[in-house]
Amino acid sequence: MAFGIALSVRSRVRTCTPALFDQVVDGEQTARVCAEIKDALEMVKRGEMCREDFETFKAEQKKRLAIFTPHATFPKGRRVNEDAVPSGLSMYDIDHIPDPRGYFQTMVNDRVGELGIVLAHITPSTEGLRLFFVMPEGMNLEEAQRWMSEQLGDEHYDGCVKDLARCSFVVPREYILYLDEEELFTDELRRPKVEVVAKGEEEVLKEEVLPVSTFKGIPYKDIIAEWWRRNGGEPSEGERNVKLHKLAVNLRAICDNRKDLLLSIMPKCGLSETELKSIIDSACKENPKGISKMMKSIIDDLTLSIDHDGDEEIDDDSNNGQLSMFNVQWNKLPVGLKESLIGVPKNMQMPVLCSVMPIAATYADQVNVRYCDGMEQRLGLMSIILGDQASGKSVCKNVVDIWKRQLDEDDAIARKREEEWKERKKSRKANEKAPEDPKVLIRVLPVTVSCSTLLKRFKNSCDHTLYSFGEELDTLRKTNGAGSWSSKYDIYRLSFDRGEWGQDYNSDQAESGVVKVAYNWTMLGTYGAMRKCFKSDNIENGLSSRILVAEMPDSSFAKMPKYGKRSLEDEAKIQEAVNVLRRSNGLIDTPRLRKAIGDWVEEKRVEAAKDIDRVKDTYRKRAAVIGFRCGVIFHLLSGCTHESKVCLDFALMMAEYCLAQQIKAFGEALQSQYLDGNKAAKNKSNKTVFELLPPVFTMDDLRALKNGVCGEVSLRKIISRWLNDGLVSKTDLKHWEKV
Repeated sequence: MAFGIALSVRSRVRTCTPALFDQVVDGEQTARVCAEIKDALEMVKRGEMCREDFETFKAEQKKRLAIFTPHATFPKGRRVNEDAVPSGLSMYDIDHIPDPRGYFQTMVNDRVGELGIVLAHITPSTEGLRLFFVMPEGMNLEEAQRWMSEQLGDEHYDGCVKDLARCSFVVPREYILYLDEEELFTDELRRPKVEVVAKGEEEVLKEEVLPVSTFKGIPYKDIIAEWWRRNGGEPSEGERNVKLHKLAVNLRAICDNRKDLLLSIMPKCGLSETELKSIIDSACKENPKGISKMMKSIIDDLTLSIDHDGDEEIDDDSNNGQLSMFNVQWNKLPVGLKESLIGVPKNMQMPVLCSVMPIAATYADQVNVRYCDGMEQRLGLMSIILGDQASGKSVCKNVVDIWKRQLDEDDAIARKREEEWKERKKSRKANEKAPEDPKVLIRVLPVTVSCSTLLKRFKNSCDHTLYSFGEELDTLRKTNGAGSWSSKYDIYRLSFDRGEWGQDYNSDQAESGVVKVAYNWTMLGTYGAMRKCFKSDNIENGLSSRILVAEMPDSSFAKMPKYGKRSLEDEAKIQEAVNVLRRSNGLIDTPRLRKAIGDWVEEKRVEAAKDIDRVKDTYRKRAAVIGFRCGVIFHLLSGCTHESKVCLDFALMMAEYCLAQQIKAFGEALQSQYLDGNKAAKNKSNKTVFELLPPVFTMDDLRALKNGVCGEVSLRKIISRWLNDGLVSKTDLKHWEKV
């Protein structure tokens, strides 16, 4: 399959990269033209413009828009049929429908995979829907159009799509309803699929997308975005000049008073270039006063959030450094998660993210998701943040406290009712009937809560998830005298998938019953406490694979970390994220996320199979579930209709990190159990077992490499899987050959 969208300047076609695609759909020209068309349509609806004049106006305006060529690429740079190389995609138009967005949600949204949709957007007129889709194998453009028409039950399809040079006008980002970047831009040979043709003012686009200008490594666009956030947002029409002038005055100190640089980075907000130049000239005439306090605060916060302290060296090969493999794209995080990392040194960002995930999932407890296996799940998450004493774990507590505020406020009211009930019960007369238990909903519990009280809280939970934050894992372990920890790790294990738990006492004084367990938590702890809590009995039974483990950076002989400060606006954004999650409910379908996680877990299965690594094979499965659930939280907070590419990358990063940390924390103990207490297998080399085998091998060769780690049944199973995966072929009864 091949596909192409092209961008051309003065009719010369250019290959479109994702960066160039973003530049065009986010361009001011695109937004301005489509806004003018939309305004004209509103005039038609109000009777202020006739339909004929509108159609003429629309046709003229569309000439100023860049265009896509979805049906073909044009290697010679001319958009003519004789030079066209078919892309394998087709474009389907549904014109003049009253609600294109609603039509997409009803007729297309749940079938994007089945229909092969790679891009869906509202047309520039806002009166139609355009679908780019992968053509079924063996069909030409006309047949593919007829097929899509039948799939949608639409009898009025456009017969002109047979033209390979057919184009589609670019629309602004807000018009895009679905985008699959992987399928849109490259084919299986990794060739660019898309070309774009630019027109009008967009001719200023260069042959290559210019790198973003930065100040001390921070993109100016991020500085400007943060400036707007702290100053009431982007200006409306009546305040553009004043707000842009103030922004220019504050930016010039970090632009060396260079008007050309200011002109290239300043947003226009609907002004012409001449008007913007006038504002910049005026701003630069004022006497320079150096960098303002607010601008300095913005630079300091973004520096701390994006760049690690330059005086401290990081070992990229160390799991404690975590920067090379698990580098959080801070600026691409959605509301709530982004603000959680403000002021957090870069090498602490993963632990902070992992500490936030369970409380975020707790708020989204009315959400159901369908996993790769087809089963529905709820968002159960537990995390442990590991670090030596004085390693800075409190940075996680600080942000969790902000996330927890709404639950704490709700619980304060409920606990007051419960205390009043206890007082009435205690002060009642001997012959007086005890007041009725108010059965209040209390969701935040101390980690040392007794099993009996925990059962009571579950019974009164009204299908909500409970949450605990523990500042020290060892505190929980010390409750083991009454059997609490040994009982609770069964509760925790069941909570991952809302299993049933209960207890039955023949006494009115003890709580009895059976409940669905919905319990998330975040705990901080040292390595010693972790070893004492997680021994053989609760590693093999599955609790260890259900926990998202994160490590604080090694603080041995390190300089004191520097933290930034969150503003009140940042904290308000976190509360906004909490409200988004609390409002979320019902089945949230995430087909792209399912596919990405399904591919990842299969990739890890093949890796584990090659090395006959039972530990990796065990932990990969639930690491995938944890990464998937983290991806769902990201998706909910992003507010996007479909899972973005950044969302998929985030979920895969969390799955990869979770797997690496679980293997590091628990892998050795789990391997020892697989060896039934015998000595661990000797590490032959850095190569996998599969690579160490000769080109033609026998069962004895494999048995010798594993040195008794696996039994005969396991060895034959792994060879069977190698056969199914096409890694080996059988030559005779006792020999296999590597393919």
